[in-house]
Amino acid sequence: MNLVESLRAHRLLAIVRGKDPAAALRTVRTLAEEGITAVEVSLTTADALTVIRQARTELGPDATLGAGTVRSAADAERAVDAGASYLVTPAVVDGLEPFGTPVLMGALTPTEIELALARGAAAIKLFPGSLGGPGYLRALRDPFPEVPFVPVGGVDAQAARDYVDRGALAVGVGSPLVGDAADGGDLEQLRARAAVFRRVAAGETP
Repeated sequence: MNLVESLRAHRLLAIVRGKDPAAALRTVRTLAEEGITAVEVSLTTADALTVIRQARTELGPDATLGAGTVRSAADAERAVDAGASYLVTPAVVDGLEPFGTPVLMGALTPTEIELALARGAAAIKLFPGSLGGPGYLRALRDPFPEVPFVPVGGVDAQAARDYVDRGALAVGVGSPLVGDAADGGDLEQLRARAAVFRRVAAGETP
């Protein structure tokens, strides 16, 4: 799977993190039903590996289903074994190359971006994006014009539109999209939020 091309096509990565494994799985399923095809299940989710494994079974081998909050090679190994087809880290992490799995590696500063690229990152998770906002991404585009950036952290619908306008490959969205669904919250409200973010990702106003 080409992670970068998948994110470029859809411009949206949903981040699922919750305390209820069954609700987290329902959330992944609902997002897929609503046309949000790229989903990351954070390893901080309760029984995250089981959620990933079951979601992989339900969604099939071609789904853009990844594991987030990967902080070590051991995390990566468990996530890949469970069925993650890409990995997302909160920071620069060593030792992920042997898994042959695309990595969306967390970085914030220019130095961290260079370190992540040197470790084979397929794209840069600009985190926490809320510290600099869309203006910071615009500033980074000058020294890093070819680097695919995915801002994450505090990305609401308006920020998502602004990031995409400033050259983001895609945006990663957690609670503004998922809300409390992964803790057992209302799935109909999740569907409504998904529709908003899907429109934004398609280039429409929030």
